Amino acid sequence: MADDPRTVLVTGGGRGIGAGISRRFAAAGWRVLLTYVSRPDDAEAVAADIGGRALKCDSGDEDDIVGLFRALDEDGVTLSALVNNAGITGPKRAVADVTWEVVNELCRVNFIGPIIFCREAARRMSIAAGGKGGAIVNISSTATALGSPNQWADYAALKSAIDTFTRGFSREVGADGIRVNAVAPGYTMTDPAREVEIVGRFEGMRHEVPLDRIGSVDEVANAVYWLCSDEASYVTGTILPAAGGR
Repeated sequence: MADDPRTVLVTGGGRGIGAGISRRFAAAGWRVLLTYVSRPDDAEAVAADIGGRALKCDSGDEDDIVGLFRALDEDGVTLSALVNNAGITGPKRAVADVTWEVVNELCRVNFIGPIIFCREAARRMSIAAGGKGGAIVNISSTATALGSPNQWADYAALKSAIDTFTRGFSREVGADGIRVNAVAPGYTMTDPAREVEIVGRFEGMRHEVPLDRIGSVDEVANAVYWLCSDEASYVTGTILPAAGGR
């Protein structure tokens, strides 16, 4: 695989917001590598549609992540950007009903995995280590503001941790030519097939959103793309809400 100066790796890039992000970069002429761990048909379909490549990788498994980067090294791939999008929420639950297994899985995929992806990407992007610099965007959530009580308080806490990590990591690697930011989506229409259900749920919460509507996947993807583009060349350590003012 030939080196491409504008190559992005999007974790969980075959569905929902991840697929929108993959399509946005492809539309701008970037080469897109997207990862998946389940539903390979969805990932392969997106990759085929945009001329990208789908790669199986468990985003919560260090061996998988390290193996992926080594394979890219062998193929001569140089990343210009990493988007840590892969994540899980699990079923709705109050904290009283949380199990060790659920929290452990959330932490593995939503927190530990993104840090390992950042570590591996930064080792290769770092100008001090002979890289070309780059941009990293972590996907957060506006659930961090209210804590998502009686639904996903543990998930919200881990996204808050990602925000803190984003700020701290950005200060570590800024001099190495790496910008690190996060995008925090709000209520987003991630699945058109469930539009009626999603809109119905939104009706009871629309007072929280000043723009008085649900956001689109494309709007979140545009925010992610902007942070990775040259137009955001002086932006790092920022958590950008894409949430209609929520």
